[in-house]
Amino acid sequence: MKLNVLENATQAPWYADGLKFTCSQCGNCCTGAPGYVWISEEEIRRLAEHLKLTPGTIVERYCRRIAGRFSLQERRSPEGLYDCVFLKETRIGKGRKAQVKRVCTIYDVRPLQCRTWPFWSGNLGDKDAWEAAGKRCHGINAGSRTFTREQIEALRDAEDWPENPPTSSST
Repeated sequence: MKLNVLENATQAPWYADGLKFTCSQCGNCCTGAPGYVWISEEEIRRLAEHLKLTPGTIVERYCRRIAGRFSLQERRSPEGLYDCVFLKETRIGKGRKAQVKRVCTIYDVRPLQCRTWPFWSGNLGDKDAWEAAGKRCHGINAGSRTFTREQIEALRDAEDWPENPPTSSST
């Protein structure tokens, strides 16, 4: 009996030589089309401790239940985008030179999904998918931080917070 084996099964992935990514903390990954930011019960507990609330209050105020799982809520922005409930705009400066910066108000305890951006399976499927994600994310293919294949795959497959996530400022 002959088994059909995929020709590419032993071929290295397209990102085998590594990928550049340095988070610019622009908030673009926290807004856009409707979607889901999955959050585990452990992360809800971490968030509750951070905000000095109960896990039940976190779920009630900031989460929605979808098919037995929790996702952070979204709010519709004036531009019609769907912003994470924890994305806030702050004004820097005054007058005409004032700039608006979008920041995550729970950055230190953000969920795993946020911590592992942009090394998600969908973005890593092929170079075109990576480049498409880069059109919204200024940090893709930019900056000084290069991730090895092993780091990329560890982030893609992470089940809990990585020690040195791609969206951290440490290298």
